[in-house]
Amino acid sequence: MNTTGDQQLVKRINRSVLLRLLRKQDGLSRAQLAKESGLTKSTVSLLVQGLQQDGWLIEGDAASEKRLGRPSTPLHIDTTRKGLIGVEVAVDTLRVVGVSLTGEALCAIDEPLVDTSPRATCKQAAKLVKRISADLAGRGLQLHGLGVGLPGAFDEATGILTFAPNLGWRNVDFVPLMTSALAKAGVPAVPVHVQNEADTAALSEYEFTNHELDNGAANDSLIFVTCGVGVGAGIVLNDRLFTGVQGMAGEIGHSILQLGGTLCSCGRRGCAETFFGERVLGKLKNPAEGGQYLGLVLHNLWTTFNPGAIVVGGSSCARYPAIVEVAQKTLEGYAKSAAIAPAPKVRTASYGLLASAVGAAALVLHHELRPMHGRN
Repeated sequence: MNTTGDQQLVKRINRSVLLRLLRKQDGLSRAQLAKESGLTKSTVSLLVQGLQQDGWLIEGDAASEKRLGRPSTPLHIDTTRKGLIGVEVAVDTLRVVGVSLTGEALCAIDEPLVDTSPRATCKQAAKLVKRISADLAGRGLQLHGLGVGLPGAFDEATGILTFAPNLGWRNVDFVPLMTSALAKAGVPAVPVHVQNEADTAALSEYEFTNHELDNGAANDSLIFVTCGVGVGAGIVLNDRLFTGVQGMAGEIGHSILQLGGTLCSCGRRGCAETFFGERVLGKLKNPAEGGQYLGLVLHNLWTTFNPGAIVVGGSSCARYPAIVEVAQKTLEGYAKSAAIAPAPKVRTASYGLLASAVGAAALVLHHELRPMHGRN
């Protein structure tokens, strides 16, 4: 039995419990953390001390309670010492953003993707990461971790980008390419996490902006549909990303809406992407018509997963905002026909076009706060 390893894992789990409690309710005291977590006060004190030393927590001014006794000291997530970086590799664009531990986008760069080969893409991204890392350092923030969102199916278990049709990538061993490029660019060595860009977009909402359900219960499920040149969905179920066996869950852009339809970039015909992908919308006299098919896909996702929230974003929503309104009306029409439950309200991405990049940074936190969920 690896006693030391077991103890370290227990410590990581307990630390994550405290961090998640404080992210949910800022300003809790040590006594309140002990009560909410079920841990002993002495254990909480030791864990808080370690989290303070490691740059996760900071004390606020002692607050006098309404009853007699020693005033409690509130604890807060420390936004002054650690920073995160998120990268989105889009079909034709690179976006890199520096993010605080509480989700504030501090600095961002985007530029056209010059060369779509995997190695060249990593090299270009690493140069941008270097610039953002320097910006964070200038703010007094130490880089804690880096996340990357890719426009294709990423198998987290193997680290392989299995298929990115709009880039022409197949079976790319992406992580070594990225870490090598970062090292050559002089970026400090930090953990690097990779996931599909729709999955990372979902985490931008789930980790940084997710709201409670109408009944006050915690919302542990969310679907983010990203609409651009490609179309995809990031799915959070039961407080963790649902990525499928090979990272292909949420590839809704390649779900079939019409038998024998228009040829798609993936080689199939009649894919959803051929009805409301950005290239198709640009050819329509009224791009908002594509919102009917987006609404159809949202309906299918709603009835399949019944999430607590549905969010849409991406370049198509920014360029043709009317498609979101049409999609909502289409979804409501289907819900009214069934008369079982009202259609969920579809909201737009809180971070706009930075959603996937911010979510890539959130991916670092998502792993940090769930030490039992890692597959690698």
